[in-house]
Amino acid sequence: MKRIISLALCFLILLFAVGCSAAEDEKSDDNLIVVGFSQLGSESDWRAANTQSISLALSEENGYKLLFDNAKQNQENQLMAIRNFILQGVDIIVLAPAAETGWDNVLLEAKAAGIPVIIVDREVSVEDENLYMGRIGSDFLKEGEIAVSWLGNKLVSLGRGTEQINILHVKGTDGSTAQIMRTRALEEGVAGRSNWTIAAQLSGEFTEAKGYEVVRDYLKTNTDIDVIYSENDNMTFGAMRALDEAGLTYGENGEIIIISFDAVREALGYCLEGKINLCVECNPLHGALLDQLIKQYYAGESIPKYTYVEEAYFTRDNLSLEFIENRLY
Repeated sequence: MKRIISLALCFLILLFAVGCSAAEDEKSDDNLIVVGFSQLGSESDWRAANTQSISLALSEENGYKLLFDNAKQNQENQLMAIRNFILQGVDIIVLAPAAETGWDNVLLEAKAAGIPVIIVDREVSVEDENLYMGRIGSDFLKEGEIAVSWLGNKLVSLGRGTEQINILHVKGTDGSTAQIMRTRALEEGVAGRSNWTIAAQLSGEFTEAKGYEVVRDYLKTNTDIDVIYSENDNMTFGAMRALDEAGLTYGENGEIIIISFDAVREALGYCLEGKINLCVECNPLHGALLDQLIKQYYAGESIPKYTYVEEAYFTRDNLSLEFIENRLY
């Protein structure tokens, strides 16, 4: 009998301890800002660095509980994730949108639930910009304009300023802000120069595999290329492999000038070697700025509608091995 009573007491103590622990956890969670983050995918080195930056900034140690969803580059998955975040009653929603359009209804639902939304990386095109609180990301049009301007100066320095220049354009995911703006910059640059021609526009979907596939197939029947304008590094890596297989040279001492966007560590290594002529930076480190904006919001301060990250561009002339090795992405 004593043994039964003793076991019962132990059981009650255990239940009490578990209950206290759960209460403490619940109390601890109540002090955290709950953020639902819909990341569009994991298609590139840039995207991995972006996810890591935000995850580190929105850590429990920094006062957050992060609910993360990988949409695998599917907008429907993002719409479902946002609605789940609304049902869970998160404090903030962070969205890295797969495309610019198609967000009005779900953002209206978030607003009706009293949940502010911050857009990261790309932009959204909505009828009412008050449906989201602010956006953190790059000035993609400026990135493209930097690349076009650099190309014009490069061709002049090579004595090719008046030659006919055929540009192979490898686009990112159609409808994304980066694709729209980088494409606009190139098309406007070509329109302003009578000797520049876009030989073809291929959709590489921001992945190395697709970049390789579309460039490989194009080169089977067309090899008259002077420039490859590739809208991200991973597509560039695929394009380089296709050029190698076709026996075409590229880079500083090659037949084809290569322009790439993102400037991840591997691409900068190729740039230092002279295999990529220009890397235009697209900074994925949004975490610290996101943390700053959220805390400004909770402090009752006004939030800027657009916050641009600092970016640069790189050629072999302004790179060093030490710089590349110390790079965070």
